[in-house]
Amino acid sequence: MANLTQSFNNFFKKDSAPGILLIVATIAALIVANTPLKHFYTELMHIKFSMGFDEIYLSKSLHHWVNDFLMALFFLLVGLEIKSELKFGGLRTFKSAIFPVVAAISGALFPALIFIAFNQGTDYIKGWAIPMATDIAFVIGIIAMLGSRMPSWAKVFITTIAVVDDLIAVLVIAFFYTDDIRWQALGIAGICTLVLLFLNYKNVNRLTPYLAVGFILWWAVLASGIHATIAGVILAMTVPLRREWRLGRIKAFARKGFKLFKRAKDSTLAMTTPEVHRYLENTQREMESPLKRLERKLHAPVYFFIMPVFAFVNAGIVFNSEILNEAFHLPITWGTILGLSVGKPFGVLLAIWILLKFFYKNMPQTPEIWKLLMGISLLCGIGFTMSLFIVNLSFMDEVVREEAKIGILLASLLNGVLGYWVLHDATKKPEAITADKINITR
Repeated sequence: MANLTQSFNNFFKKDSAPGILLIVATIAALIVANTPLKHFYTELMHIKFSMGFDEIYLSKSLHHWVNDFLMALFFLLVGLEIKSELKFGGLRTFKSAIFPVVAAISGALFPALIFIAFNQGTDYIKGWAIPMATDIAFVIGIIAMLGSRMPSWAKVFITTIAVVDDLIAVLVIAFFYTDDIRWQALGIAGICTLVLLFLNYKNVNRLTPYLAVGFILWWAVLASGIHATIAGVILAMTVPLRREWRLGRIKAFARKGFKLFKRAKDSTLAMTTPEVHRYLENTQREMESPLKRLERKLHAPVYFFIMPVFAFVNAGIVFNSEILNEAFHLPITWGTILGLSVGKPFGVLLAIWILLKFFYKNMPQTPEIWKLLMGISLLCGIGFTMSLFIVNLSFMDEVVREEAKIGILLASLLNGVLGYWVLHDATKKPEAITADKINITR
């Protein structure tokens, strides 16, 4: 039993674990949707839960609560990562941001154009944003499978592209996938945003006030007609972020804590152990910014629970001869497949080529580096989570959703396999792709 527990714990410590869980959840959904369990699966997804009062009342199915509430937490984590990258990470300066930002914009534009070209003049055009974003969990999982073969600069580069992709997706959802607005609820959301900004201005360090106001903000945004995931991003942008304590300051507070413990153990002194514990709790809270603390707390539930649940709820595609035959005769399926598998890698690579050809001519452009960049571009075409999410926003017809999801699954599988194969081959000579050979992340 102890060995089983240890193996279980070791699995969740692996970088590849979120990607593996997503694959397992997707396969489980496909199995359930194509067996006699389908009836139970469908009934489960349509169980309704309600909340609210008077005119601001919400009654939605389990399927919608997963997509509207749990995914708001996913977008909260995305927002935290975006803010962190903008302030201290790969997007903090123009020079460090130029490559991933331009690559992400180009990598989002070309898939959308391909989808539009295939679906112009049809009702499917509403799904033009389906092939735009990259699934960071799958990407990290595949990179983790390559282990130390993958250079650190390449990991930073593709992760930053995925973060910028998420930012683009958030903006697209906010501006293009908003229903009729309820102004009363939107007014409440505006007040909540002002309260969050005030908390940030006052440097409130505890997370509880932010999360309490953030929950009301989520409820108001959902009731307003704007998609609820935007509330997660707004909350993320208002949570304070500052530099972590330097080692010297941490040592000083640790020494003081040790002295206080010694005093607490001396029965002749007034200091008590609870007082020391409060000192240590305050120290821990102060040495880590609220944003980083919330990001750390959300990482496990989002990657190990929310994303697999989302995959299980949304990937239950029924495979029968009629649906499959129709799927490959519809422009929405081909627009999705070619948008992700051709448009995405082409857009990312084209942007990098233009930057290296005309603006950063002194950077090395060896065959090994270009092969690595090709593998990275292919992985960017894995659009699973965000693509499924945008499908749900774009279409109400379940058959149309399934046709689009078939395209997403096939393209993501193709890009994942090809991306891994190209990267495995490109990393055979580590000395040719080390950080001193190329500096697109610096």
